[in-house]
Amino acid sequence: MNTPATPNPNPSSRADSLIEYPCRFPIKVMGAKVDGFVAAMVAIVHQFDHEFDTAGIELRDSKAGNYLGITLTVNATSREQLDELYRTLSTHPMVRVVL
Repeated sequence: MNTPATPNPNPSSRADSLIEYPCRFPIKVMGAKVDGFVAAMVAIVHQFDHEFDTAGIELRDSKAGNYLGITLTVNATSREQLDELYRTLSTHPMVRVVL
């Protein structure tokens, strides 16, 4: 007799994710190249990763120099943490794209 599968009560379990937590996870953010952009992104990341190391930040100017790409590598502890970090970064007025 077949019984229906019960849903997994923990949506961030290993079976539901290809990411194994905790891990180092790079997040790329693109925004206008203006004063304060990098500092604002670092402040947001610090809210989600209190041990964030700014030494690993990578910066890339766009071809025309109007935009700045920032790679911020965070210590990801859960899917929920990453989801909320992406939402927070995406809604910041200086941000154009989060990858």
